[in-house]
Amino acid sequence: MAHTVISIRTYAIVYLLLMLLMAATIGAHYLHLGRMALAAAMAIAIIKAVLVVLYFMHVRYSSHLTWVVSVGAFCWLMILFGLTFNDYIARGWVGE
Repeated sequence: MAHTVISIRTYAIVYLLLMLLMAATIGAHYLHLGRMALAAAMAIAIIKAVLVVLYFMHVRYSSHLTWVVSVGAFCWLMILFGLTFNDYIARGWVGE
């Protein structure tokens, strides 16, 4: 099986993007976004997770089966997060 060689430049760009997104996470904390703070933090975290999976776990250059498994795992994670947040909101703790 042939392996795709990823250049150091690509890794450096992804690393810099991750550092920029980390700064965005910290900056979003200091903006005091109110109810949108969780949504902003989760959106930035999802983008960072996708970058790590695509480049550092080499999914971008993998077979279609690997893509299907990765997307399925990501969808399952979103379902679990949705159920957890739904339970958290339903308990009446939000807004106290």
